[in-house]
Amino acid sequence: MGTATPKQFLTIGDVPLILHCLLVFERAPSVSQVILVVPENERERTLADVIKRYDIKKVLRVVAGGVTRQESVYEGLKASDPEADIVVVHDGVRPFVTEDLIERSIAEARHTGGAIVAVPMKETVKQVGADGHILCTIDRSSLWLAQTPQAFRRALLLEAYERAKSERFDATDEAGVMERFGHKVAIIPGRWDNIKITTPEDLQMAEAILRIHPRAVNNVAR
Repeated sequence: MGTATPKQFLTIGDVPLILHCLLVFERAPSVSQVILVVPENERERTLADVIKRYDIKKVLRVVAGGVTRQESVYEGLKASDPEADIVVVHDGVRPFVTEDLIERSIAEARHTGGAIVAVPMKETVKQVGADGHILCTIDRSSLWLAQTPQAFRRALLLEAYERAKSERFDATDEAGVMERFGHKVAIIPGRWDNIKITTPEDLQMAEAILRIHPRAVNNVAR
């Protein structure tokens, strides 16, 4: 993003991205508690400027993450309630998650053991060689773009993460870890506005989405 501020603390609608996510999880009926994973040097700011300021009730702990996404998720997973049946992992920079996406992913994970939100690929996909020329056009009919939330049985995900750590295997999402060790993961059709904020253009798009579809977060006390 090119800013000194961590992405999850950038604002849309004048409040942090992370707050947009937290308020949806606050309202989700099947979510009983939230473990928030942030950089070590952002824990105090998170507690003061987000959790306490906006009176977020479901956050049980704010824990320090690791160097990679996988390390951070593992820290959050270890801090979660051992009695929990299902855990849900969500990117703090996907501010347009909905209660419906959360609830459907949890329901599918209860049924199958694991599920992720994803959208089908729309664009034509080209495989390109080292020389910059097209090698082939890939059939997109079976290709999906992974999003979050991603929900799994806690015991299965924790075991997979522990095995991944021992084998020094690193994946870019939770489903990748589960796939590595033979677990099937279901797809829940997602939403195209469930975008991940990674560039300045994404931030502009998020502001536009918020103007078109105002959310309850617009009414929280600043």
